[in-house]
Amino acid sequence: MIEKHTWRDPSRYINKIFVEESCLELSYTQEILARTKIPWTLVPERQQPNDLGKNFVENLTIGKQQLFLCNNRGIFFKPCPGTREYQCCEYQVLNTGTNCPIDCVYCILQAYLNTPWLTFYVNTDQLFNELSQTLSENPQQLFRIGTGEFTDSLAIDRLTCLSRPLVEYIGQRNNAVLELKTKSGVIDNLKGLAHNGRTVIAWSMNSTQVMAKYELRSATLEERLDAAQKVAEWGYRLAFHFDPIIDYPGWQDGYAKTIKRLFEKVPASSIAWISMGALRYLPSLKEIGIMRFPAAKIYYQEFITGLDGKSRYFRPNRVRLYQHIFGLLQEKVSNRTCIYFCMESDEIWREVMGYSPHDKGGLAKMLDGTVF
Repeated sequence: MIEKHTWRDPSRYINKIFVEESCLELSYTQEILARTKIPWTLVPERQQPNDLGKNFVENLTIGKQQLFLCNNRGIFFKPCPGTREYQCCEYQVLNTGTNCPIDCVYCILQAYLNTPWLTFYVNTDQLFNELSQTLSENPQQLFRIGTGEFTDSLAIDRLTCLSRPLVEYIGQRNNAVLELKTKSGVIDNLKGLAHNGRTVIAWSMNSTQVMAKYELRSATLEERLDAAQKVAEWGYRLAFHFDPIIDYPGWQDGYAKTIKRLFEKVPASSIAWISMGALRYLPSLKEIGIMRFPAAKIYYQEFITGLDGKSRYFRPNRVRLYQHIFGLLQEKVSNRTCIYFCMESDEIWREVMGYSPHDKGGLAKMLDGTVF
């Protein structure tokens, strides 16, 4: 039963489903339709479900209430599109769909996608075939795999239940670990699975002020931590991502309270890694963000253009944010936990942490050592 007056499970925002014609007879599609009991409409092959895409930005809000079940005609499994100018963790992306019912003011997908509805790929046989081929052909390579690049990993899992076969599949592989990253509290499908320590459940973290103002239809801090506490009891390793860290009046106290509460609720020994990343965005996102959220203040601060072409806080400001949060985390974390930056330079690493990933064999090796 879904609680009232909470966005712990944001899939309840979805009120209409579209189904691509060739997908209708798939058993997986039929399972989803039977489970959701949401009205659905058949869409001709290779056609869009409606014309909301003509005014993508204006229709994003209503689009997030619609789910399109269709085929992925591209590649499911590929390396994360990192930036060579910054330290990359060599993540592998498993693309299960695009967009999500949560609406973050800073979400890069607003400037990256061109369709406003939620897309979920139901041709999962191809997904598992691609995984099997790559993992089998590279038995000596360790793969850290995530589904949260273009969507939230668990926000609609109550409807799709993809986590069940995915977690158990990865649990049988010796050279892979799966990270499911979310801003929701949707974890029911994870209970009782044979994960064999190969799945890390991750939450985006922020101050409660940022969550309330800029992460609309997301779970609260307490709902996220309640969920994290439960999955830790089920034997999963955990991860937390302080990203984007946002500069605002009182940020020091806001992040300190979140970190304090995190370690009050979750055993430090269960945490595999924690990342930090300051607010950054494609230049085109600023206009979109201001248009959709005119009351938001995050785009009105001073930024520079980074080596990746994204707008970033000035380096001294980023260092100030990082040093404060890193210091708070260091007081609480286990020695096994890897604290790292998402897409930052060697100079930032050395200034804040006193070393570069190169000094320890590379960021990928640092992360691999926490789970393999």
